[in-house]
Amino acid sequence: MAFWSLSSSLPLLGLLSLLLSHQTSLITTTNAIVQKPIDQPEVANGPVGSDFSVFREAPAFRNGETCGSLATDRIHVAMTLDANYLRGTMAALLSILQHSTCPENVTFHFLWVRHEHEVFSSIKSTFPYLNFKVYIFDVHRVRGLISKSIRQALDQPLNYARIYLANMIPDEVKRVIYLDSDLVMVDDIAKLWKVDLGDKVLAAPEYCHANFTTYFTETFWSDPYMPRTFEGRKPCYFNTGVMVMDVDKWRQGNYTKRVEDWMIVQKQKRIYQLGSMPPFLLVWAGNIMPIDHRWNQHGLGGDNIEGKCRSLHPGPISLLHWSGKGKPWLRLDSRKPCSVDHLWAPYDLYRSSRHSFEE
Repeated sequence: MAFWSLSSSLPLLGLLSLLLSHQTSLITTTNAIVQKPIDQPEVANGPVGSDFSVFREAPAFRNGETCGSLATDRIHVAMTLDANYLRGTMAALLSILQHSTCPENVTFHFLWVRHEHEVFSSIKSTFPYLNFKVYIFDVHRVRGLISKSIRQALDQPLNYARIYLANMIPDEVKRVIYLDSDLVMVDDIAKLWKVDLGDKVLAAPEYCHANFTTYFTETFWSDPYMPRTFEGRKPCYFNTGVMVMDVDKWRQGNYTKRVEDWMIVQKQKRIYQLGSMPPFLLVWAGNIMPIDHRWNQHGLGGDNIEGKCRSLHPGPISLLHWSGKGKPWLRLDSRKPCSVDHLWAPYDLYRSSRHSFEE
């Protein structure tokens, strides 16, 4: 299995030039078999300006010779499903399947707030062979717990669905990889699936160099009791958009209620500014299994206010994540892309997209 890495010795503009002439040079090689897609009838366009207009059909990715049983060697991936982010979801799915040695072993669990026929049809027609299940997330469970944050998109109920994931998917699923919709994977997802969780509930890249105090308000830190939640652990920031979860331990420890309890405190005292991430930090920071940073090159969407361009960090990369305000499909369509957005473009299945690497 090959991977690709970026360092200061390879400027991004040079990388983009290489991508233009040899796009496959950035593709993780696998022994998966790619079958030519069968022609399918096109799905009618959705409402004007929506993201569920017609997508191109993806190839059918088949297992390599070394793959195990479809019954016993499943990889479970959970994502939210929403019309506004469907274009990102499609790119994420393509990247995961394309770089997987055993793509037929991957089962997707989609959480959405309502049945949207156009969204469902787009998934089916774009990935006819995809193994997936869809679950309705009851927004009433969380709506009264959401506090206004610094960015409206962070306040949407679906952004909190990951808190309830363990209670929504079947009991026989013991482990799941949760992924945001604004990312692409450039490595075999089986490597992430196999990380050792030890006795932990969550595994994710951990960033101990970040100033952890900034994620909470002065009201939190000045309280005589609340900061004690971190006693006995060294709290570090981790991004909740990429997590390996032991959902069995989650259920046994009733962690959904633990997160909800902090959201109730937030409603009363305003102890943080962001959306669903801070309550995760309050429950788990300093108590997760840290994994290699290659599995979440996050922040490519810039900050949560302006979404300014950011460059990649040096080192090997297995997953690129456009967390933050700026999304690559919007910046590419506006013809004002950041350099890193061109690394997302090869996975864009949107029929109307016409990206140019000379922009």
